[in-house]
Amino acid sequence: MDLLPALCLCLLICSGAAFSHQTGSEVIRKIVKEDQDALLFCALDGTNIAEDVFDWKTDGSSRHEVFVYRGSSYGDHLPGQDAHFKDRVFHFPEQLAVGNASIVIRKTQVTDSGNYTCYFPFHEPRRRAQYELIVEYILKPRNIPGAAQDPFIVYNKTSDGVLLQCVVRRAFPKPRVEWRDSSGSILTTEPTFTQKDMSFDVFLRATVTRSGFYRCVATQEEIHNEVFTETYVPGPGAASKPSVTNLKQTSDWALLQCEVLGASPKPSVFWKDDSGNIIKSEEPEVTERRGSYDIVLQTTVTKEGFYHCEVTQAEISHQVSAKTNVFFGGEF
Repeated sequence: MDLLPALCLCLLICSGAAFSHQTGSEVIRKIVKEDQDALLFCALDGTNIAEDVFDWKTDGSSRHEVFVYRGSSYGDHLPGQDAHFKDRVFHFPEQLAVGNASIVIRKTQVTDSGNYTCYFPFHEPRRRAQYELIVEYILKPRNIPGAAQDPFIVYNKTSDGVLLQCVVRRAFPKPRVEWRDSSGSILTTEPTFTQKDMSFDVFLRATVTRSGFYRCVATQEEIHNEVFTETYVPGPGAASKPSVTNLKQTSDWALLQCEVLGASPKPSVFWKDDSGNIIKSEEPEVTERRGSYDIVLQTTVTKEGFYHCEVTQAEISHQVSAKTNVFFGGEF
């Protein structure tokens, strides 16, 4: 159980008052966002209900079965539960001894919205709790006709910085497309739209001069769809992907080399094994030209597996790596 619902349950049960007056005469409105969990409280005073029966239903043409508990059997183990709720509704077996018949609906959907009633068929009053559950839409990727798919991004270095271009194709209704930096701020740009057969292609360009992550976001409020693609723009002097080479190999060892060229500021360079552990290496060969650094780092390994050369420039929040595989099964 998640910590927050558990704490809520503890407070309600320990107070002794919250459950004792639930007779179902009052409809409680509960509002959650799509994909959140919904916790619906219900109890039979402080009575042990481990061998009892309680039933949750929601409104509809056939009053859909949400969850039913009968003795030690419940939910998916009993016939009649609506397939819509299968594997998504859970109760609190450790709280049955104090009369707790509450349920949690995991990862709510908008179609979960409706009126929910908790029944104890062999006790009076039978109806113990009523909820109006409202599940509100959120913006997220939707797999429906017309929904924009993940944008396509390309970027090119120019004399002014880096030109980012975002492309969103065949979207309907017309999406709002924005470039956002790593802080979430929207870059001032103007999109270009082309329309064909009621769908829209969108092209959005932005020139940036600072390194960091940039995100192209396409939003269609009308269908609650939002998708994005993110890219990293390296700053001037950011190290490119290092070159890794197996210089020499015998039947029981291999000499690996990592080469980094033209990096500024000076990077940290390490060899790591496939578990992420730094392995012992030779002293790096460092060449500096006008504040730009070339670095060569060698290591000798005696075990098979993948090895990574990792290059980090903390000052500009930049990191790249390359890997190679060492295998001693061949002939030398």
